[in-house]
Amino acid sequence: MMRSWPLIAAMFLALGGLSAVAGYEMAPPRAAQWREIAWPFPRDGWPTGRAFRCNASDCGADVEVYARPKLGFCNCDSGVADDDEVDRVADVDMISPRFVPRKAGDVVDVAEMPGRIRAYDLDGHRTAIGIAVSHRCDLMAVAAQGSGDVADVQREVLAFLGSRAITTWMVAAMNGR
Repeated sequence: MMRSWPLIAAMFLALGGLSAVAGYEMAPPRAAQWREIAWPFPRDGWPTGRAFRCNASDCGADVEVYARPKLGFCNCDSGVADDDEVDRVADVDMISPRFVPRKAGDVVDVAEMPGRIRAYDLDGHRTAIGIAVSHRCDLMAVAAQGSGDVADVQREVLAFLGSRAITTWMVAAMNGR
């Protein structure tokens, strides 16, 4: 019996180690750590919005998101109708005047508001995402930029915009509160 004790102990240690590895592998990924930063753009005809940053260690690439409501600026009947409208209103031009659409945009729903999303190349080495969603006659303009792959940047931006705190702020901002 005494000879088998080290073997039994080793088996329990191995099982415990495997359980720990399995638990780590099965755990959901750590949520990205976004922090609010100062609005980086000069004043224009619209109020400043809110700006956020996520570092590469959390988001896989450095990503910044800029969002602001443009109350009374949307077509009350059709909302955000096409990619040309996203190009005009999503504030990507504030990041860089040289933005080139990567492809046609897609329909998107952010904070229960319908609209469109489109990806852009900026200056040949950065990615931008433009989002325009509407509620009644109001528009929420979102521009984002990142140093990573367009699909990764877009995924991080949409996950951030889908967070409870940002969704709550967007809904309140669109209701003028």
